[in-house]
Amino acid sequence: MTEDGVEILLVEDNPDDAELALHALKRENLVNRIEIARDGEEALNFLFCRGPHAKRDFNHQPRLVLLDLKLPKVDGLEVLREIKNNPRTKAIPVVILTASREERDLVNGYQLGVNAYIQKPVDFEQFRQIVKQLGMFWLVVNQPPPTAAFKSP
Repeated sequence: MTEDGVEILLVEDNPDDAELALHALKRENLVNRIEIARDGEEALNFLFCRGPHAKRDFNHQPRLVLLDLKLPKVDGLEVLREIKNNPRTKAIPVVILTASREERDLVNGYQLGVNAYIQKPVDFEQFRQIVKQLGMFWLVVNQPPPTAAFKSP
């Protein structure tokens, strides 16, 4: 867990999907602190310590970003591009969790360096199970990148 406790940055503009993801992760005791960004600009401000997050320590990044694609202000693919193009954030695992069924979104996501791409199921129970499995893998099973991966080259 990062020093400031943020384990997941959930970038989701749909309040119902955000609440369901929070519930699934907390119900399984997989996460203690989730930061929610309601649009792409807010996500980038959090990750790059700008605006209202200017006092946040850049060296304490979330262990995982769950990223929707269809976002207000800055879309999810642009958020992904900025994360993966910056040497100080490119090691953060990013999982696209979206309703998009468009093949070009899938292709673009992988070309930009996404770690996983998951289509949100319509069924709430299936969605809850997917979020639970994501949390289990990325926060329990997967070995996170060392802190040195977030330093400037």
